[in-house]
Amino acid sequence: MLLERLYDEDLAQASYVIGCQASGEAMVVDPRRDIAPYLELTARHGLRIVAVTETHIHADYLSGTRELAAATGATVHVSGEGGQDWQYGFEAERLHDGDEIRIGNIRIRARHTPGHTPEHLMFLVTDGATADSPGYALTGDFIFIGDLGRPDLLDEAAGGVDTRFEGAKQLFRSLREVFWPLPDHVMVYPAHGAGSACGKALGALPATTVGYERRFAWWAPFVEQDDEQGFVDSLLDGQPDAHAYFARMKVENREGPQVVGELPALRRFDAAELARLVEADDVIVVDPRPHTEVHRGTVRGALNIPGPAKAAGFGAWAYDPQRETRPLVVLTDDVEVASQMRDHLLRVGIDQVVGWTESLEGLPTVVPAVLSPAELDGFEHALLLDVRSRSEHAAGHIPGSEQLSAGRALWDLDRLPREGTVVTYCQSGVRNSVIANALRREGIDVVELDGSYAGWSAWSQQQPTT
Repeated sequence: MLLERLYDEDLAQASYVIGCQASGEAMVVDPRRDIAPYLELTARHGLRIVAVTETHIHADYLSGTRELAAATGATVHVSGEGGQDWQYGFEAERLHDGDEIRIGNIRIRARHTPGHTPEHLMFLVTDGATADSPGYALTGDFIFIGDLGRPDLLDEAAGGVDTRFEGAKQLFRSLREVFWPLPDHVMVYPAHGAGSACGKALGALPATTVGYERRFAWWAPFVEQDDEQGFVDSLLDGQPDAHAYFARMKVENREGPQVVGELPALRRFDAAELARLVEADDVIVVDPRPHTEVHRGTVRGALNIPGPAKAAGFGAWAYDPQRETRPLVVLTDDVEVASQMRDHLLRVGIDQVVGWTESLEGLPTVVPAVLSPAELDGFEHALLLDVRSRSEHAAGHIPGSEQLSAGRALWDLDRLPREGTVVTYCQSGVRNSVIANALRREGIDVVELDGSYAGWSAWSQQQPTT
């Protein structure tokens, strides 16, 4: 049996390839939308993808299930659990609790594990060539390393009202009735790692075991003592901010993401042509450079989406394809970087990258407005905006600032003044630059605090006390 994890550091997301070498067949679980890695891996092992599935309707990335099925002819399997409101809107084989998929000698059994979402499935994998019971559990967003999938996303990002409480109770039952009885030796492979917003304290290890989690996870004593209320209170306390784009992911993943197929070659734009397009505001340049370089000058109206390593997460804060359709051109002298930027942005449903341009030379440029910590005192502004998370703001902030996380700012423009200047900051300046440039495109007068909170803190500590 082959079981390989493909991990996306950008979104802290894991997908899995399960293969039977005897039959030459494979199944992919929770694929992302840029599918080349799955095709390359299975080809290297002499396997053909015959099935593709997912643990639940994802919120943090756009599923590649339909994309991979279209490319390979694989059968699509999705959850049929969760009630009418949580049924997928595209053609696929429905899985219910206890149903099995067979890949050669391998049996993959679906278990309904609601809580993070009502339709959520966990997959128990049995290698029939060597065992007659499961040895592996693909837990999706149910069990993470040392943590659990949050049950409040439907409230935070999908328009739900107080669904978190029932979700937390469902999660408790899923733990007690489905996960807790499994043998200690069963390996646990979750769908996310450290850095994901799908939980509050995810571990960075790639895998764990049922026995380890049952002994050491924070939630284990609550289940062991049958303390549902204590579990609910602890689970819901301190969950991180949910990014606004999660709502779009939920809708598109349920209805079925658009299949993009084979992508065309990216086009190289020369300066003269691109300058005309920028002047007419018919195209948006994506500047993937560090914010410190962007502060020395960038293309007029450009979005700062650092990349390619984190382009998906940052891009989903800065560009909303539900209301913005202008094509994107990447500022880079390396077409491979542009290609990687496109792949990462595809993961969050941003399909508008059409080309690249080599340099700033010949393009209309601007130097973003920046303010030093020393200049902040006495600077006239309409709002001092902290774009970090709620927990970061609560732990310490610049006096007089209001909090609105960078992942929500573009969707909460009514909270921002249209008259006067907005001074923005994050922790170090990276997130600040991303959202500041996006807000400038919305016509808001933004000045970035140089060094952000870290810079301001260092400066303020050096000031004499009175």
